[in-house]
Amino acid sequence: MELLNLYQNNYLIVFVFLCLGVLLPLVALFLGKFLRPHKPSVEKYTTYESGIDPFHDSRVQFNVRYYIFALMFVIFDVETVFLYPWAVAYERLGVFALIEMLIFVVMLLIGLIYAWKKKVLRWT
Repeated sequence: MELLNLYQNNYLIVFVFLCLGVLLPLVALFLGKFLRPHKPSVEKYTTYESGIDPFHDSRVQFNVRYYIFALMFVIFDVETVFLYPWAVAYERLGVFALIEMLIFVVMLLIGLIYAWKKKVLRWT
């Protein structure tokens, strides 16, 4: 019976944190909406609030290559974050972790070579 109560308590804690994770942002957004000053004017509804009238459409088409380049940067930047804790704890992890990390790095290299062959890394 105690094991069942402990099991249910674990789910209760998860449910409480889930409710808090949903309710706190909602409460903050609604409080911000009610507490902020609201003084609409014609200038505030223009595309730019810098005082310069917009001279063309603000939706400019960008080359997709820039987004892909940025995503590649983020992917490889995040992957280096995974390498750091492994390097710190290398002595305790042993040979098995070394082989896993080599597989991981080889997969990253395959992705980099694929992007290079597709000419994704060319800026112009």
